[in-house]
Amino acid sequence: MAKTRPGKKDMDPYTIRGTNKVVKAGDCVLMRPSDTSKPPYVARVEKIEQDNRNNVRVRVRWYYRPEESIGGRRQFHGAKELFLSDHFDVQSAHTIEGKCIVHSFKNYTKLENVGSEDYYCRFEYKAATGAFTPDRVAVYCKCEMPYNPDDLMVQCEGCKDWYHPGLCGHDY
Repeated sequence: MAKTRPGKKDMDPYTIRGTNKVVKAGDCVLMRPSDTSKPPYVARVEKIEQDNRNNVRVRVRWYYRPEESIGGRRQFHGAKELFLSDHFDVQSAHTIEGKCIVHSFKNYTKLENVGSEDYYCRFEYKAATGAFTPDRVAVYCKCEMPYNPDDLMVQCEGCKDWYHPGLCGHDY
């Protein structure tokens, strides 16, 4: 069993305020930003604790959106792409707006329908240095960019390589 600090007790699961949705350690959640014009933050719940005043707090590991990272959003980053960071934090459980699913990149590309609660992650991100793991992924097309699941790609029947339409020199 996980250790807790004096005056704290582990609490698992937790029901999101105003809903019947239950969150437990390991779940991914949407967290309300202080600036309501921004999209919700995405985090993975590591631990849920309640203190002796019944305040519920969650220890989370943050996901970063590409535009929140050093270097920013790049052409190959998909709209639903997130980076799992090494940034941990403790927040009030009342800031949880809902649950979401962060898929592996491979599983995300196999989804028949992508819902508003679906995201994907193919990189881990070190917030202090801006380093990514892995530091490279397969590239495609003549543009030599990693695959962006938001962009249409086709497989050439002749050479069997994948290309953005119109870039491989073949007519489709």
